Amino acid sequence: MTIQLIFKIAAVGILVSVINQVLKHSGREEQAFLVSLAGLLLVLLWIVPYIAELFHTIMNLFEL
Repeated sequence: MTIQLIFKIAAVGILVSVINQVLKHSGREEQAFLVSLAGLLLVLLWIVPYIAELFHTIMNLFEL
């Protein structure tokens, strides 16, 4: 895992939280929820390959 991925995740988190607050204060809670969900899905798509690699390494370590 590179430091760039951590910075990307932090940037998405900051951006989503700012947009979320703006939308909530303007009375658009549904759109705020969708923005939060989209940010979560984006970060999950970035992290899933690393999790799969971790499980593969653990399986090889214990020879399962």
